[in-house]
This record gives sequence, structure tokens and C-alpha cells, in this order.
Amino acid sequence: MTARMPAQSKASRATPAGAGYIVANLVAGLVTPLRAPRGAWTRRLVPAWRRLAPYAPPVAAAIAAAMVLVDAPMVRAVDRLPSGVIDAFSELTDFGRGAWPLTPLFVLLLATPVLNMPRLPLMARGVVTAAAIRLGYMFLAIGLTGLVDTIIKRFIGRVRPSALGPFAFEPFAWRPEYASFPSGHATNVFATLAAVGLVFPRARPALWIYALGIAASRVIISAHYTSDVLAGAAFGAFGAIVIRDWFAARRLGFYVGRDGRVHAMPGPSRRRLLRVAAQLVGK
Repeated sequence: MTARMPAQSKASRATPAGAGYIVANLVAGLVTPLRAPRGAWTRRLVPAWRRLAPYAPPVAAAIAAAMVLVDAPMVRAVDRLPSGVIDAFSELTDFGRGAWPLTPLFVLLLATPVLNMPRLPLMARGVVTAAAIRLGYMFLAIGLTGLVDTIIKRFIGRVRPSALGPFAFEPFAWRPEYASFPSGHATNVFATLAAVGLVFPRARPALWIYALGIAASRVIISAHYTSDVLAGAAFGAFGAIVIRDWFAARRLGFYVGRDGRVHAMPGPSRRRLLRVAAQLVGK
């Protein structure tokens, strides 16, 4: 007598198993952000550079004013700070490197294709997918913005604070000492502030403290001029908004409303995330 195999649903029979399913999830995660915009209201979305154009003149004026009026005096002022203060900010400033937010985001992002397995209920798989979309947005918003900043600052070639003064430039030098403008650390932390704050609004107060602390540290340890930090902050926030708009046009974590503005989609609640975590560990 032949033993009967347990019946399988159509969905489970059509789903790749094991490693194949993980690869399919990875491919979907890479391809989905590249799909064509969707949604009837997407065409109403005004590009970020046009929406933010009114802010460009005052921001540019603030950066220019800092170059002329603040940069050199601030370098002299921080030189008079107690060595203990400078040492403390030297320790703090390392937390502005892009690796700090990007590494945990990357690890969590890699985990989602593995966790999103057929054994999970459909609702739980939806929660994992929603979390993966938000992780992907934050990772790209911080990583791509930081990458573009790294290229731009080497094209500009501003000399870091030194005896040469704030108006010394050597474009296309491609050396760290000629990569002062915009500040890479400021770009990273303000992209993090904008991107993570858009996904987790309640975290914004802590993110502001983090971003401002790192930005100040770059000036205090004489790694950057004040204008470098201002430019990096503006560029980091702008980059995060541009990538948010890209996701919104594809209805990934965000969407374009009838008013033409970008809105965040409701994300999985903490209780639902904990329930999925319990299902993953088999409880």
C-alpha cells in the first residue's frame, strides 16, 4: 500500500523551495525598485528639485556667507578649545561614518529574503515584505547619497582647514586632503536623519541630536569648515527626499496622493512585527 503524500496548496506548489525561493526573493528585491512608476496620481508628483528650488537661494546664501564670514574665524576659535573637548569630539565623529547606519540596514535587508519563506502565513510574509521595502529605502537613501557626495567633493577639491585658508581649491585632486566640500559625515548623518525620520517619525528628536552632534564634531576637530557641514547637511537631506520620491512613484513604502504630495504608507505595527518574530522562531 502506497502512503499518500500530504496535499499541498496551489500557492505552495508554485513557490520555489529552499535556496531557489531565497534567490527569487533577492531578484524581486533588486528589480522591484526599478519598475515603471505606477498609480493614477504619480504624474502629479512635482520633481524634488522643483519643489525645493525656492529653498536653494537661501541655502546657497547661507553657505556663501559662512565661507566669507565664519569659516576662518571658526577654525581659530576651535583651536583654542581645551584638548579634552577636542578629544571627546574626535571619538564622537567616527559615528558619522556611513558604515554605522548602513551595516545594520544591510544585514537586516539580507535577512529578509531568508525570513520570507513559504512556511509563514500570508499576512506574516506581507509584514516581512513591507519591512524589506522600508529597509531598502533607508539603505539606498543613505548609501547612494553618500556615494554621490564622495564623487562630487573630489571634483570640487576644496582643501581641508589648513594654513591655505577657506578659499583654497584643487579640483579633481582625488585625495582626502582635497575633499572638504561638502562634508561626507554631514551628508551621511542628515541623509540618515531624513530617511529614518520619514520611516520612523518618533525617532526624529534623537536623530536631530545625533546629526547636529556629528556635524559640530567635524568643525570642532578641524576636519571641515562650517560651510562644508552646511552644504553636506543640505545635500544629505535632499538626496533622501529624491530617493523617497522614486519609491513613492512606484508605490513602495510611500505613495503620491491626489494632492500630488508624497505620503508614507502605513507600516507594520510593533505588535505585528513581534508576532511575526514569534512565528519565525517557531513559538
